[in-house]
Amino acid sequence: MKRLISALAVALLLTPAAARPQGEGETLRNAKTLFFDRQYEDARDAWRDVRAGGGSSAEAALYWIARCSDKLGQNARALEEYGAYLDSGPADRTLREEAKTSRVALAAKLYKSGKTRHLDVLQRALDDSSRTVRYFAALQLASLGPEVGRPAVVVLQEILKDETDPDLVERAKLALLRLDRAALAASTSSSRGKTDGGWIRVRIWEKGASKPQLALNVPVFLADMVFKNLPQEARDELREEGFDASNFWERLKDSGPADILTVDSDDGTRIQVWIE
Repeated sequence: MKRLISALAVALLLTPAAARPQGEGETLRNAKTLFFDRQYEDARDAWRDVRAGGGSSAEAALYWIARCSDKLGQNARALEEYGAYLDSGPADRTLREEAKTSRVALAAKLYKSGKTRHLDVLQRALDDSSRTVRYFAALQLASLGPEVGRPAVVVLQEILKDETDPDLVERAKLALLRLDRAALAASTSSSRGKTDGGWIRVRIWEKGASKPQLALNVPVFLADMVFKNLPQEARDELREEGFDASNFWERLKDSGPADILTVDSDDGTRIQVWIE
């Protein structure tokens, strides 16, 4: 027994470091360190070494090779490399899902840059078994405009029907607003409250005018979306004019159907708003 142990020890000492188990660990640590140090060119080469080593991390190495190309802004290359990782049939569900969403984002970028042949990546992702991938694909596709985004309508309606995350629901509403207002109205009609089914009437009067300069009628649910998604810059501009967007909307929603909310600006302009 002692002779066998001695022989194994000698064999281990004579084995080149790269061929020993810890060699793989050193290569893997090097690849990770380079990536998280943002040295993506060198990291990609290191991950190729991990892949070539054929150890337990070889499968994931394909994903990280694609991530390096992605970080370097090499969109077309990264798209293909993520595809190669997915074609390998990876077992890691998290990395598989991240690779799919990354491909969707890259395909959208490439489409916007004029490389329209990648549109099918987004379209196929609408039927993915992963809810995360489907939802992300629908939002990305909607961002490309109504001409190509309409296939996303069904998935966006699914979000409104099944999801409770308010941010996700608002994003889906805005996407539907770009693509199909009728579909948005149909999807939200069953979930709106009593006042949300009405109309907001807006009248803007210039100082001394006998007729309103502007008459606007907006469905309540659309107005709610607009106020919730006003960019901070727009809110700041309204505040400079004497209007508090958040307070104004809350006051209006709390008012009864017969109440008219009147706001007078510093230059004499009068805004009257009510719900019917």
